[in-house]
Amino acid sequence: MGKTVERIVNAERVEDLIAVFGSFDENIKRIEQALDVQVVNRGTDLRVSGDEEMADKAVRTLEGLLALASKGEVIDEQRVRYLITLVNEGNDAQVAQMAKDVVCITAKGKPIKAKTVGQQNYMRAIAKNTVTIGVGPAGTGKTYLAVAAAVAAFRERTVNRIILTRPAVEAGERLGFLPGDLQNKVDPYLRPLYDALYDMLGAESFQKYQERGSIEVAPLAYMRGRTLDDSFIILDEAQNTTREQMKMFLTRLGFGSKIVITGDVTQTDLPDDKVSGLKDAIRVLEGVKDIAICRLTSADVVRHALVQQIINAYEKAAQKPDIKKPAQQFKGRYQRKK
Repeated sequence: MGKTVERIVNAERVEDLIAVFGSFDENIKRIEQALDVQVVNRGTDLRVSGDEEMADKAVRTLEGLLALASKGEVIDEQRVRYLITLVNEGNDAQVAQMAKDVVCITAKGKPIKAKTVGQQNYMRAIAKNTVTIGVGPAGTGKTYLAVAAAVAAFRERTVNRIILTRPAVEAGERLGFLPGDLQNKVDPYLRPLYDALYDMLGAESFQKYQERGSIEVAPLAYMRGRTLDDSFIILDEAQNTTREQMKMFLTRLGFGSKIVITGDVTQTDLPDDKVSGLKDAIRVLEGVKDIAICRLTSADVVRHALVQQIINAYEKAAQKPDIKKPAQQFKGRYQRKK
């Protein structure tokens, strides 16, 4: 334990200070709890006291939050948690990258922005490369940001069409048991893609563009035999493609098009004897010019704080050897009794 010190952080504007404190001072309480410090407000000054190392970390966290608030960024629980993580890792110099350009405006006028450094790198890769592969756990914004980039490109008329696709892999229920025709059967698989597009465009505009053929949401099987020019194509849940499906999809690329492939290699629903097309593509395409592979982590999760903890817990569990089930241990004994 180091010596106790007091540090002072000055806020240039009271509005920024109010944003950083949050409702009922919840953001400051989070910093105090996470870094074991005390923060007291005196006018536009914040006095931080505690262990020297922790007080310095709290100062860097507060300075980062004030810098984001001055650029009009919303300071919420996720933003505070992420900044504390960056400071703990010594990466807080990257904070300046967090308040960047708006990717897209939703139908309700809400600006869509990358909220973490990992997401910033992902959006830069999409803008710069013809093919981008975004891999990472649930909640890292892989699909949502890709759809935002597609809508932005469509509005700017750099592409004429948006195509969103997913493999219709059965995860616990069979397509045949679902009611309705083929479209009704595959719609549940495509629902997250519809939701993202409704959010960006509004239900009415989405329907209008879909009827014109400017927007297409379809299962991966529908892509076979086509060449897709001047299109922004997103393949979601790519961990559930086979090697053959992935090759088929990648070779649909036409002139003036862009492809984004998203997935989580830890959540494959394929049979054990099938190799994930996403894993295979990462191995095969690493280092190929004009193809970017972006790896998002639990630090980039922008959902509930518990999601981050769940992902970390599963990652730890995956590294431990499996414990034999009791049935396997006693199998031989039961066989001998027969």
